[in-house]
Amino acid sequence: MKNIEFGRAGNVATITIARPEKHNALTVEMWQGLQTAFETAAADGSVRAVVLRGAGGRAFCVGADIGEFEATRAGKMQAIAYAELVHDGVKAIQNCPHPTIAAIEGLCVGGGVEIAAACDLRLATVSSRFGVPIKRLGLTVDYPELAGLKRLVGPSNALEILYEGRIFGADEALQKGLVNRVFADAAFGEELAATVERIASGAPLVARWHKRMVKRLDEAGHVTEAERREPLAVFDSEDYRIGTRAFLEKRDPAFEGR
Repeated sequence: MKNIEFGRAGNVATITIARPEKHNALTVEMWQGLQTAFETAAADGSVRAVVLRGAGGRAFCVGADIGEFEATRAGKMQAIAYAELVHDGVKAIQNCPHPTIAAIEGLCVGGGVEIAAACDLRLATVSSRFGVPIKRLGLTVDYPELAGLKRLVGPSNALEILYEGRIFGADEALQKGLVNRVFADAAFGEELAATVERIASGAPLVARWHKRMVKRLDEAGHVTEAERREPLAVFDSEDYRIGTRAFLEKRDPAFEGR
């Protein structure tokens, strides 16, 4: 996967957008690589958490590579095909069953905001900057990606971000609900690692069920009795026995994911 790196450290997968000389702008090939990387992580039951980050420290991601647009988005039909490519990449992030964390350093703009919004959590450095300045390009955000932004910041803030095209700081992103937490640049690596460790140390079946349940609550329709009872299958799991036994014995559990 050119410019998309996939790594493992124990039960944590890290997917890195690795084109720092272009602020990690995404080419067509990289959108496809991003989809493949998240599908690879999703298929691995031993993964407890997935971290998405940009290489180089100056940018998380600045979105699509505008230099490709004359060849890839020259008209409506090409734009439709390109939108499907982007949507497939974003959907792969959203559909990953494991907890996903966007580790944001530097610029996070345009499509970078879209892929960060597709993750479960967003952690940022205090010097990171955000925005969706596509009004200057004369193009729109596609519905599926706009839904992610709207879900985080609400309709009024989403429109403000799109109308103004302004680049704003991490504190404002936190206030708007775009990110979960902001850390000092020097402490970011340590704080990110601690957050990921807390997530990865939990019962993986429980994390996956909670992710599915929160997603379901965002969907239309009443949660049925059968749907409500389905997650209670965790009470038949080995992890439930491990967790309760460890609690009673006052020790840390070592979950097995089954």
